[in-house]
Amino acid sequence: MMNIYQKLLEVRKAIPYLQKESQGHQYQYVGSSQVLAAVRQKLDELGIYLETRVISHNVREETVESKDKYENQKKTTTYFTELDIEYTWVNVEKPDEKITIPFYGQGVDKAGEKGVGKALTYAEKYFMLKQFNIATDQDDPDRFQEKSETYRAPEPITSEQVESIKTKALEFAEVRGQSIEAVYEVLKITDLTKLNKKDAEVAIGKLDRWLKTVKKKSA
Repeated sequence: MMNIYQKLLEVRKAIPYLQKESQGHQYQYVGSSQVLAAVRQKLDELGIYLETRVISHNVREETVESKDKYENQKKTTTYFTELDIEYTWVNVEKPDEKITIPFYGQGVDKAGEKGVGKALTYAEKYFMLKQFNIATDQDDPDRFQEKSETYRAPEPITSEQVESIKTKALEFAEVRGQSIEAVYEVLKITDLTKLNKKDAEVAIGKLDRWLKTVKKKSA
């Protein structure tokens, strides 16, 4: 009877290479279903089961304002999901024989509800590729994970932007006879320090336009 390491080695020997079959926008890639199909038959044959456990998760949300081709303002919210995962190989013939391996997955989604599923799919694919040293033409991400590979966390708000927003918001509040908290509420600012650089630029732009309007009316 083979031990679990011997069985995993047999899986690796059976799948030395995968050719790209799925087509993205500008490139071909090895899809998740292709990877799973390649290893599943051998895993079943050797009696190896893979348990998946999510240890922790984190979801970050980023909203960006932009203009469409008609110059209308629109907001796009992207949800970035990160998962810490444990994969455990189990020798079905001897269930006490296990190997647990920590891993990580990430998924980007605009609606929000698919982030976890994308992160799990992404992680499982690359776990299999790396676990069994399966070669591909290049280590390309799945098409739907292209954004997560190029994702960069937004730059934090600068101290100059914090002071600029405070100064302009206070000036506008005094002109309108409002509290600065009321101005922040209209700007949808709950915590000034948690804004990113881009959101701060948007807020400063709004305050500049508001101040220009009220000064025109009072002139």
